[in-house]
Amino acid sequence: MSKLYTKYTKLKEKNPDTVYLFKAGIFYLALGEDAIRLSVSLKLNLGKLNEEIEKVGFPVSCRERYVRLLEALQIPFQFVDDTYGVIENYSDYSNNEKLKSMISKILSLDFDNLTFKEAFEFLMSTQKELSVIYPKEENKTD
Repeated sequence: MSKLYTKYTKLKEKNPDTVYLFKAGIFYLALGEDAIRLSVSLKLNLGKLNEEIEKVGFPVSCRERYVRLLEALQIPFQFVDDTYGVIENYSDYSNNEKLKSMISKILSLDFDNLTFKEAFEFLMSTQKELSVIYPKEENKTD
């Protein structure tokens, strides 16, 4: 039995109604009963993790789309990511992923060959992305 499936079975023992989505490279995978459930509910192609274990998945880049679908279908789910473990708070997880992406963009900048205009546009787009993650609390009174 694979390590991933062992983790899946332990999680299902604790919470059998929750669908667990494991981050595996650039995909999220559901296994076993969860894979069958998502295959039927979301019309995803069912595959095999090995001879006995079903799997289904979707690209990490499509995460937000599938979150909306799962929520609309009222299917309880949790992401499992080796970096974070079992994600209890999807909003924080999503924001952390967005921040990691922004940091990657910053680190890839070639500061020696960046024009003022490019730098300004980058800062403005970064500010816009951050305002989505951390919206200003208007009219806040303490």
